[in-house]
Amino acid sequence: MSAVMPTYGRLPLEACKGEGAWLFDEQGNAYLDTFTGIAVCSLGHANPEIADVVASQARTLVHCSNFFHINSQEQLAEKLCQISGMDNVFFGNSGAEANECAIKIARMFASHKGISQPKIITTEHSFHGRTLATLSATGNPKVQKGFEPLVSGFVQVPYNDIAAVERLSNDPDIVAIMIEPVQGEGGVNVPADDYLNSIRALCDQNDWLLIADEIQTGIARTGQWFAYQHADITPDVVTSAKALGNGVPIGACLTHGKAAKLLQAGNHGSTYGGNPLSTSVAKKVLEIIERDGLVKQAEIQGAKLLQSLKARLLAHEKIKDIRGLGMMVGIELDQDCADLMKRGIDRGVLVNVTQGHVVRLLPALNMSDSQLDDLIDKICSLIEDYLAE
Repeated sequence: MSAVMPTYGRLPLEACKGEGAWLFDEQGNAYLDTFTGIAVCSLGHANPEIADVVASQARTLVHCSNFFHINSQEQLAEKLCQISGMDNVFFGNSGAEANECAIKIARMFASHKGISQPKIITTEHSFHGRTLATLSATGNPKVQKGFEPLVSGFVQVPYNDIAAVERLSNDPDIVAIMIEPVQGEGGVNVPADDYLNSIRALCDQNDWLLIADEIQTGIARTGQWFAYQHADITPDVVTSAKALGNGVPIGACLTHGKAAKLLQAGNHGSTYGGNPLSTSVAKKVLEIIERDGLVKQAEIQGAKLLQSLKARLLAHEKIKDIRGLGMMVGIELDQDCADLMKRGIDRGVLVNVTQGHVVRLLPALNMSDSQLDDLIDKICSLIEDYLAE
């Protein structure tokens, strides 16, 4: 019996080594990985440049208190603001922490406005984390079950339904809307082209904060540094994590304009957040993505991935939809297909199934053309054979 708390449904594979787009088990079998740690290892597993930074920084200084200036933290914050159009950054250790910070910013915004019972709009099928506040914001009852009473102050509306948001415009207690530019856990749901622009306009009209949860979509995943940039808007708050550290834990909450000065000394903090190790690694991640043109590559390879999957699979009557943005693709079946995760292991390809019936692909951004072709063939063959049974 394992001493590890049984909070995960484990697949029958022990990952022992990684190399780029590949994972290897204890027998040395290779698996083309579309999990990437759930959109984390965008630069591939065991990236040698990242490994060098980890080793070098570990020999220099892993951690020090945020009571002192940390040069790599300052440099990373400046770079993040440059690529995002934001003004400043708070660093934590995870996406959930970044979203907690965003929620606290919205609460402080409400306090400054004299609103004692503030509400934040979130959407159905969203996912914002597993802390009490972020699971309360999440639009999935399964995540919340057993943890009641939930944190109050969240109002849910259907995703990609601007009219549902408009109907809340007369509620004086609403202070923010928290939205994923593309829903990940919810099934790779891509909204209408004008959805985020309309949300931004409603926030401006009603003096709400726009919080963009870019934990999964950020850091080049969708073919822009951040997915909101496809809509050419600037949120008030942006959260990032996952790919920012390529596996080294780090989270970031970025703010702009009226949100940028709400938190002051004593309002928020993190013991480990923004430490020299994590910020040095994140700096290198951004450097590699920029140097190697991976934002554009994610756009180009993502389009090829999406088009190739549609060309081969979409005619099948049991495929409801194939959708995505950049290297973030969902294949929706008309039936439960969770078994594809185990079947993929037998085929040498690791796939994630979310919502029970959507195959979610989040491959490394620096895959070679031949690896992408291999991936397309493995995924199509896996699904075709599954549906032929």
